Amino acid sequence: MSILNTVIWITGASSGIGKALAIEFSQQNVKLILSSRKKADLELVKTACKFPSNVEILVLDLEDYSALPRKAAEAIALFGGVDILVNNGGISQRSLAQNTGIAVDKRMMEVNYFGTVALTKAVLPHFIEKKNGHFVTTTSIVGKIGTPLRSSYAASKHALHGFFDSLRAEVHKDQISVTLVCPGFVSTNISLNALTGDGTPQQKMDTATQNGMHPTHFAKLMVKAIQDKKEEIYIGGFKEKLAVFVKRFFPKVLSKMIRKLSVT
Repeated sequence: MSILNTVIWITGASSGIGKALAIEFSQQNVKLILSSRKKADLELVKTACKFPSNVEILVLDLEDYSALPRKAAEAIALFGGVDILVNNGGISQRSLAQNTGIAVDKRMMEVNYFGTVALTKAVLPHFIEKKNGHFVTTTSIVGKIGTPLRSSYAASKHALHGFFDSLRAEVHKDQISVTLVCPGFVSTNISLNALTGDGTPQQKMDTATQNGMHPTHFAKLMVKAIQDKKEEIYIGGFKEKLAVFVKRFFPKVLSKMIRKLSVT
């Protein structure tokens, strides 16, 4: 599929994967709408794009569900429509389940799951009306495999798979595509900002995250998956992708492997 002349709306675009994705998309003849809570950071991403004149900024907060229908209308009005919505906004978590307050579990679901679903539902009527559209959602390998210290995060990502797999079947008749992108370790600040058991940021970089795939390389692979309209794709190192295979065919083996991971 060619993405030339399309309008692409990216949430979580102020840093990490979202920023790299915006810069990668900007190399092509597309129009971009960049969203997150941080306007100043979005302005910097816009400046880094190849054609800043083709980039608009729309500040939003995924936890503010009531504002999302209005934000969707604003996004559609910016360029006269939206062709691809990239649901990339979200937060992570690093704490043992027994030490994680229920408020952290709730916030993880509100941002990662309910915020993403609410925005998707706000855009869905537009896609149905024009009989075309593409929902792209950044989940995680942890959306397929739960690992220590990420119980709430894994739950929110698993939930996204359930929702979007169902949605894909429902909207196929309307020529609407759904792509689930599952990153492994990517070298971003996600672990710095990950919530601990009491809801405060971890403020330190995980070794595996620090040594993960460079966001620029990840973005190139993600753009290709979007162009190919993949239903689900795993982008990461050999071990992360192998774990998905082992989970499917040898679940007990994976359970033993997961138990050996560090929980400190």
